[in-house]
Amino acid sequence: MGGLTFLIMFMILMTLTAVIPALLRRFHIPSVVSMMLVGILIGPNMLDLVKKLNHFLGRGYPTADIYLVMDVLGLLGLVFLMVLAGMEVHIGVLKLERRAVAWLSVLTFIVPAATGYFVYAFFEPSHTIGMMVYASLFASHSVGIVFPVIKELKVMHTRFGVAVLASTVITDLASLVLLAVCIQMSRHSIGLNIPGSLSIFDHIDLPSLGIWFFLLFIISILAYIALSLWLIPVFAQKVFSRIHHSDDSRLTFFLVGVLTVVLIGEFIGVSVIVGAFVAGMAIIRAPGFHDNDRILHQKIEGMGYGFLIPFLFLTIGMNTDLKILFNAWQNIAIVILTLLGLISSKIFSGWLAMRLSGFNDKKGICAGLMTVPQLSATLAAANVALHLKMITPEFFNAIVCLSILTTIPVPTLVKVLIINWKIKFDEIDAQQTAFSIGDDAEEII
Repeated sequence: MGGLTFLIMFMILMTLTAVIPALLRRFHIPSVVSMMLVGILIGPNMLDLVKKLNHFLGRGYPTADIYLVMDVLGLLGLVFLMVLAGMEVHIGVLKLERRAVAWLSVLTFIVPAATGYFVYAFFEPSHTIGMMVYASLFASHSVGIVFPVIKELKVMHTRFGVAVLASTVITDLASLVLLAVCIQMSRHSIGLNIPGSLSIFDHIDLPSLGIWFFLLFIISILAYIALSLWLIPVFAQKVFSRIHHSDDSRLTFFLVGVLTVVLIGEFIGVSVIVGAFVAGMAIIRAPGFHDNDRILHQKIEGMGYGFLIPFLFLTIGMNTDLKILFNAWQNIAIVILTLLGLISSKIFSGWLAMRLSGFNDKKGICAGLMTVPQLSATLAAANVALHLKMITPEFFNAIVCLSILTTIPVPTLVKVLIINWKIKFDEIDAQQTAFSIGDDAEEII
């Protein structure tokens, strides 16, 4: 009977994640934001709901078990989310507009990162790790927002579209590497390097190596990324070429491969977020992966977006306590300064980078606006940082508010500006961009 309580709770949660996003989509609210709002609403009331179900069914069910299952499903959702984000990355596109890509990647990383660092330092001047985490959160972009906006505006094969998409990929990866460094610092500084940890760097004496420790750690991350991008496509091609395209075991081998890459990353202290993202970048390069109308890709998306990923954003919403915002004026100030700091730094850095690359002011402003929305990767990173106590709940809540308030209006604003300003974009070789980005890639989102 206790299991029946869980099944009813599970049914309620799945129904909410199916119905609420469908209803809010009419108001152009992204599904991710809808699921997070559901989590915010049910989080404080979930315990009472379980008690009422236990009373109705006549037998108790341990509430902690439900939260444990939610956390496990949320972790798997995190893995799938970052894998799918990595699968949207196509390295060939990075070569098409080198100058603009370089300026956008550098400036839209450094300027927002510095802004995030000082925003956190303004409220918590003695919390160095928190400053660096906030810097990485500010620096990250949202591939899941930029890609569909560029596609809908039909600028995929233009200099502007290529530059913005490619720089988004580079900046996202750089922000994840910075987050991995922050996690390693956190483990050493607050005692998370417990005996039995998988990471070999948790067993190295940090003070004895000094700055060489972080240099060695960054080199290890870069080597891990390079080897993954080289070896995974080779092994994946051999496996997929021997299995029929309709065989479900292809999905099983895919899961084993992804979790293997994530586990190896854990051995060198790389976060699950980085490992899964790299696995996605690598697997999409396997020639056999694209065979037979992307059947495997569709199965992965179905399992991720249809089942596991909603639980990630449910748990993020459940970890958000908006009441904290009203406990003190400082908490509201954190949200306001976070919003103003991120929006201004993103727009300024995007405008400056595009101007240095030869684009006009209007295109520069549009490019900066496209980097403003913070969604899936930023929320996932903030969730990890909260669990590892690298940022306080007040700053986590500010990131959640930031995601909601920037994701909904900004893409629409970009479209309105392009139409009203009558911006025209310079086409580049359509065949070249189609080869580098991939025709199938445009259908991912």
